[in-house]
Amino acid sequence: MQNNQPIERYLALLIIVSTLIRAFVAATMELGNDEVYYRLYALFPDWSHFDHPLMIGAFIQLFSFNLSFDSELFIRMSSVVFGAVNTWLIYLIGKSLLNKITGFYAALLYTASLYAFVIMGIFILPDTPQGFFWLTSLLLMVKLSRLTPTSSGQIKLFILLGISLGLGMLSKYTTIFLWFGWAAYIVLYDRKWLKSAGLYYAIFLSLICVLPILVWNIQNDFISFSFHSNRVEVTSYAIRLDYFITELLGGLFYNNPVNYVIILLAAIAGFRGKLQIHKSSTYLLLWSALPLILLFLGFSLFRRTLPHWTAPAITGLIPMAAVYLYQIQKSINKRLIPKPLIASLSLLALVLVLGVAQVNHGLLYTDSSDNPTKLGADDPSLDMFGYGQIEEAFAAIVSRDKAVGDISDSAVLIGDNWFPLANLDYYCATPLHMKSYGLGRLDRIHKYAWINELQGGFTHGMDAYFITTSRDYTHPENHFKDYFETIEAADTIPINRGGKRVKNAFVFRLKNLVEIPDFRLEKN
Repeated sequence: MQNNQPIERYLALLIIVSTLIRAFVAATMELGNDEVYYRLYALFPDWSHFDHPLMIGAFIQLFSFNLSFDSELFIRMSSVVFGAVNTWLIYLIGKSLLNKITGFYAALLYTASLYAFVIMGIFILPDTPQGFFWLTSLLLMVKLSRLTPTSSGQIKLFILLGISLGLGMLSKYTTIFLWFGWAAYIVLYDRKWLKSAGLYYAIFLSLICVLPILVWNIQNDFISFSFHSNRVEVTSYAIRLDYFITELLGGLFYNNPVNYVIILLAAIAGFRGKLQIHKSSTYLLLWSALPLILLFLGFSLFRRTLPHWTAPAITGLIPMAAVYLYQIQKSINKRLIPKPLIASLSLLALVLVLGVAQVNHGLLYTDSSDNPTKLGADDPSLDMFGYGQIEEAFAAIVSRDKAVGDISDSAVLIGDNWFPLANLDYYCATPLHMKSYGLGRLDRIHKYAWINELQGGFTHGMDAYFITTSRDYTHPENHFKDYFETIEAADTIPINRGGKRVKNAFVFRLKNLVEIPDFRLEKN
């Protein structure tokens, strides 16, 4: 690619096309387990929540107009919008490192990332706000690394950086590792900033931003911190190579194997001083990523981790990968998009098409079983399919039961686990203006422990419905026999995909609550 080509025009085309694709997918796929759960953060806002801070709920509220528009597209709208914004941000980072072409390569690499395009750009997860503030912070850091404590505007950049990092931590706790990386860079390579008042303004503003997390946890016995510390607690120091390999392969897939290789080669070149950018930028980008990557790679030697935990850090290395790609391509390739990027984008397109086709149509694989309670148990794509069919059938069951007096008009929906209760809450209970309650241990019902109280709690004589699917079938007597006088089967709902019955939903009536659960006890 030549430097005189209209890069901004190509970038605009990339952003428009990718945004339209993401919006289409967001509108045509049912919400996943996590997504419907985070909708509860918008429905029941608080200073913080059991699993994550408040920002994901605020994003959903803002872009759905406080859930006035409650469709899949509007719940996911912030992801679609910020997917476009983030593409622009990573272009700016790449451009600031070298030139416009490097920025465009960074935007293409970002678009080709499954994590960036799908997990942050379609699905609504805490990664959506975190990704925006992570890249904003990284851009500000790169700008600051070119300045001195006497440069005009550095105080303003530090103030913006402190706010951005603070809001990033208000999105997802792991943003603190970007602060650690910035601090390591300053201490090791750029100590002049230790004398700048701007650095301390940034620290102070970040602390102010995270006060809601601290206040909420003080009010709730630091339950969120305890929950997350248990997720990464090492209980055995026996090396688990299977966990480690799973983490590596997961990271390879989430970040796109082609991208991953380019990023790895770029990081090696950076360590060797072979990148044609200022050393301060190289050190900054490497240290912005290393704390988070090394921590969870280390944890994965002893316990299970999730690949998307390290993905923000790996995404932050994309501009460095763009520089490396520019260096190796500029003398051998005059094409608009180099072959490695074509391969990367093609792989994303293939995974996206196959993934959407599998979820919505079951083209590649549909698990079958002769046991109706296990039908589809081994097909995870069904977690995002069929709830619309359950919604329609459940409404008919409720109408019938109330007409013949089989259940009270004030019946609620009940569950023993936050998923699929949150799915059923959104697709089945909400359209009927029915309340949903969680009844079980805190580590299973999560935010529902607070929602129960906000909705008035349990009352003697209460009737409820319980729905379980053959994906993870459980009989309500296993959980509620000590609470309700009567538990009886109401109906079975068949779920079809591609002309085949792929899953069953089983509806139960639970009548006359005789014992009110003590949620203070349940939370301990």
